[in-house]
Amino acid sequence: MAYCQFAASYVLAIVGSQVLSSTVQWDVYQKTKDPFAIGLVGLVGAIPVILLALPAGHVADRFSRKRVLLLTQIPLTVVPLVLTVLHAWNPQGVSLFATLSLVAANAIALTFARPTRASILPNLIPRSAYSNAFAWTASLFETAALVGPAISGLLIAFGVRWSYLVAGLCLLGCLGITLFFPNDTPKLPEKHEPGWRTLSAGLRFVFSTPLLVAAMTLDLLAVLLGGATYLMPVFAERLGVGAIGYGLMRAAPALGAFVMAVILAHRSQMSHAGRTLLWSVATFGAATIVFGLSQNFWLSLTMLVLIGASDNISVVIRQTLVQSLTPDSMRGRVSAVNQVFIGASNELGGLESGATAKLFGPVMSVVAGGLGTLMVVLGIAGKWPQLRRLGSLGELHPKEETLSEESAE
Repeated sequence: MAYCQFAASYVLAIVGSQVLSSTVQWDVYQKTKDPFAIGLVGLVGAIPVILLALPAGHVADRFSRKRVLLLTQIPLTVVPLVLTVLHAWNPQGVSLFATLSLVAANAIALTFARPTRASILPNLIPRSAYSNAFAWTASLFETAALVGPAISGLLIAFGVRWSYLVAGLCLLGCLGITLFFPNDTPKLPEKHEPGWRTLSAGLRFVFSTPLLVAAMTLDLLAVLLGGATYLMPVFAERLGVGAIGYGLMRAAPALGAFVMAVILAHRSQMSHAGRTLLWSVATFGAATIVFGLSQNFWLSLTMLVLIGASDNISVVIRQTLVQSLTPDSMRGRVSAVNQVFIGASNELGGLESGATAKLFGPVMSVVAGGLGTLMVVLGIAGKWPQLRRLGSLGELHPKEETLSEESAE
């Protein structure tokens, strides 16, 4: 029952977040016709992650995770509803400064919500079900990420205020379901007070675990260089497909990821998880190159589906590594570090894509990013041979002895 509540709230949260993100990027580009302005959306989203992720992880481990989720869900619900009101009040549009300010408020709330939601899930399932459950949760994510952009593309055609409204209603539903989550208790003993050593314990744990460093660094650099999501409004205009085509393009990676998540959820444990991870990221980079060069809408959609499918393999393996190797008392802080590596790289990747598209054009920006991703795979494979040799994920266990809470004092 508790997992069903988690799944329902998770789907609504992702749909709302995806609708909001898709709409903001489209809205900003239509106002400015400047890819760098879309990059600024990424920068505004990245700054809170970089500055607040470690405190957010400590909060997730120190306080009731249910209460933290409830508190963060309030601003996450308010932001799209405020944008709805502003666009209804002023049909000519809202200023870029006002939009970026609301994006910043949303990013701050997300920074605290993400490690909390990620760290509460393992408490609902047995350890033996981790890999399968994370694959199913990934399929829920991709389903929601598929529905969200597709809905936003349809709604944007009637006016961005309707898309913002739907995002707000989804997040309001998530808030309502979270109220019925089972109560939980703080994970850290009372003797532990906030301090740098406590806050940074997750960071030290990650850097003392080569498999986690390798997997997180691989995803960080691949997403930073190879992500084309933030330039979707530019490519939709380049291909002449309008708002509905934009929605389909935003939904295509989620379609590929959903199909892959279902496949992974129904298959047995991977016997060569490390090599599978490296090949999946290489495929991500190669598909990104083809997408950047494509002048055909259907070929572009196909490459985006492939990008999503390969990225999902990476997500499932990395999430299983993080949750399987991390003691429960540190899951919030390690998830926060993971958020810095992955969440911030998504947003900074938007800034990088916007800036390079401004300087060299969108095609060169995406193609160069895909080539960079292929180089990253080769570099990571050489730097961390442990990742290449990683076998079955089901044999992983928490690394309790490396950084106990007592040694962090």
